[in-house]
Amino acid sequence: MFSGIFKNNFLIIFFLISTSFNNFDDDNPNLIFEDLVTADYVDKANYFEEAVPDFLFLKKDFIGFKEILGYKESTSDYKKVNKFGFMGKYQFNLNTLKMYKIKNSKKFINNAELQERVFLINVQRNKWILRKDIKWFVGSNINNTIVTESGIIAAAHLAGPGNVKKYLRSGGKYNTKDAFGTSISKYMEYFKGYDLSMIEAVRKPKVMLS
Repeated sequence: MFSGIFKNNFLIIFFLISTSFNNFDDDNPNLIFEDLVTADYVDKANYFEEAVPDFLFLKKDFIGFKEILGYKESTSDYKKVNKFGFMGKYQFNLNTLKMYKIKNSKKFINNAELQERVFLINVQRNKWILRKDIKWFVGSNINNTIVTESGIIAAAHLAGPGNVKKYLRSGGKYNTKDAFGTSISKYMEYFKGYDLSMIEAVRKPKVMLS
């Protein structure tokens, strides 16, 4: 009976926020990746085979989208750094962070609020860049997957919006993979069907913290 009530509206995912929102640490502002990569990093070799524990129910909305993506990227660990230097819960690299005028790796890795804000504005920016492709391709079938807005945005997080454009406009023939072997089509399938309509497309979003 319980599963019947929830099966159409909720997705079982693990949700763990292990840190509170921390203030910036101004010590050593010139910290570089060589200092960070000594930390534990996530091994994504069995990325999609890893079971997701059923600790919490979340709707298939933006909150559900970002939490399962964060779990798949880093097991929701704000301090995770992988062997390629991708950082935090959502595994951003420094080049992406520099677009939002964030140059201090240590400040980013130690500030959960900042990481959540960067994820939001990155989704806004990707929605703007891919606005035409979202309009053109949502509802189409590419590589046996129905294209959805959330699948497009997740794939842009994985491979960048430019590569997602190439994927869609090539009919799925341009299906690039990240360094761990995860393809655009895999993200399109895994993250399809989330409602991201409440997130506005913004051409040049900015980090604004209280």
